[in-house]
Amino acid sequence: MTPSFSERLASGAPLLLDGAMGTMLQQRAQVPIKSCLDSLNLTHPHVVEGIHADYIMAGADILETNTFGANRFKLAEHGYADDVTRINQAGVALAKQSVANSARIVYVAGAVGPLGVGIKPYGKLSHEDAQTAYYEQINALIQAGVDLIVLETFADPDELRLALGVVRQISPQLPVVAMATFSTDSLTYTGDSAAQVANDLFRAGADVIGVNCGSGPMHISQILSVMQSATPDARLAAMPNAGFPEAIGGRVMYSATADYFGEYALTFKGIGAQLIGGCCGTTPEHIRAMRTALDSGKEATPALQVQDLPSENEHASTLRPTRLAQRLEKGEFTITVEMTPPRGYMIEKILSEARLLRDAGADLIDVADTPAARMKMSAWGMAHFLQTQVGMDTVLHFPTRGRNILRVQGDLLAAHALGLRNLFVTMGDPTKIGDYPNANDTYDIVPSKLIDLITHGFNEGKDMGGNSIGMPTHFFVGCALNMAADDLDHEIKVLGNKLSAGSGFALGQAVYDPPRVEAFLKRYEEINGKAFDLPVLMGVMPLYSVKHAQFLHNEVPGITIPDPIFKRLEDAGDQAPQEGVKIAKEIMAQLRPYVQGAYVIPSYGRYHLAAEVVNAIAGG
Repeated sequence: MTPSFSERLASGAPLLLDGAMGTMLQQRAQVPIKSCLDSLNLTHPHVVEGIHADYIMAGADILETNTFGANRFKLAEHGYADDVTRINQAGVALAKQSVANSARIVYVAGAVGPLGVGIKPYGKLSHEDAQTAYYEQINALIQAGVDLIVLETFADPDELRLALGVVRQISPQLPVVAMATFSTDSLTYTGDSAAQVANDLFRAGADVIGVNCGSGPMHISQILSVMQSATPDARLAAMPNAGFPEAIGGRVMYSATADYFGEYALTFKGIGAQLIGGCCGTTPEHIRAMRTALDSGKEATPALQVQDLPSENEHASTLRPTRLAQRLEKGEFTITVEMTPPRGYMIEKILSEARLLRDAGADLIDVADTPAARMKMSAWGMAHFLQTQVGMDTVLHFPTRGRNILRVQGDLLAAHALGLRNLFVTMGDPTKIGDYPNANDTYDIVPSKLIDLITHGFNEGKDMGGNSIGMPTHFFVGCALNMAADDLDHEIKVLGNKLSAGSGFALGQAVYDPPRVEAFLKRYEEINGKAFDLPVLMGVMPLYSVKHAQFLHNEVPGITIPDPIFKRLEDAGDQAPQEGVKIAKEIMAQLRPYVQGAYVIPSYGRYHLAAEVVNAIAGG
């Protein structure tokens, strides 16, 4: 009995995909590069079938249908808008016929690419219309009997996840391979890193995640390594181009040889790829060389690590809204968890805890900077590790205390260079309460002025003195807010300065009495004559014990804990930590209609309890 694709995947052995379809069609059908290649399923079926047969002969285990651009929008450019179902089902039939003519076990993958039109907020197409277009194409492929769906060459991870969601809607059990494409600076068109993309696709439920197109084997191997590090439990796929394209005599040529691809097939296998194939410019010869290498039993060769430096134009193209900014703009409820850097330099434990929080449903990690004035690892370093090794965006806490204006600006440049674009500007804790009470405690700038410097200075390409910094930064800046303050008028006045300075969001002080938030919103509207509209990630701090609650109530300004909560903790006895988690869940459920997210603050670094709160909020 022929094993299903899922069974072959579960075996762990690498499977070989085919190579380029478009490259081969242009050669054999002699059609212009901008013609509708998908329509050749109807007009040149023998050419398409012949290419499939050659890839089978070369050793491919998986054939992709000639349907990459067979969606309503791309087909409409060539007058085929009403032929979506016919073209896609013809593509499946041709691949299946090639398999039927072969003695080998080969699986048929329905190939699906981007729609080719901008989806909001990058274009005018609504998410609903995009889903409808994907449903039309993917449903046609599934009805025709594909063994799996391959979503490939997506430069916008949001669109890739949207298409993945459509597959799951139609056929929850059908295997899905989801591959993004990256520019030479290893970022997507929307500015997402490989670690971020891998994390999101894995959490979204793709059976295999990976990278294709964009560049040649060397760069693809580097990106794949990052994906593997960020999501070690994921199955991976790699389909590089045959090098960078070059226009020669009106034709697009690729330079990477078949032997070179054979070597890199072993590299991809060594990284952990289970699906390996080729994209633009690859031919049956490239696939045959990869088949020979994979069957040879040779050990994997290491990937050559080369860091490409983007040009100014390339760099400018990646300065898009941060993922946090995009989520808040779309109204997506966002969960972030505060983590404290370790006291030493060993980061394995903190990365493991971050993965726990990620898997529980956290969207970002807040990285505290010397909380309670205790000596800790640099917040920049930890945030960088979280983004590159765990694949989670971070919010870097940026206190003004203890920094003169030279260091403030230098630290901002360093943060931006490390890819840390979300900042939470705060005053910071006084050194007298910490490890070194005699340490420098002065500052040159208050939070509202620093927010103004970032949004109206650095983000416009100039420093505090009006001098050029070369290129504008693209920070998304947040401020502190206590919606349960005793003096609401003063809190609202201070907030007004932060809003004028350019705050894009706020991290709220933990609230244990939800009616206080309603009172804040009412008073804000009375004073300003308009509703409060700043996105707030509301503080949620699970109480650990009665003593913990007493400390917060008596010693932390702005926190008031009602008597009934003390009573619940007392009655819980040894189960007080679990009761604290339950209280946190209940409070957040009451506050959810008034805020745009949750800012979970673990008690005493107990991240497993924070994960329980995150999981409950994410499922809410």
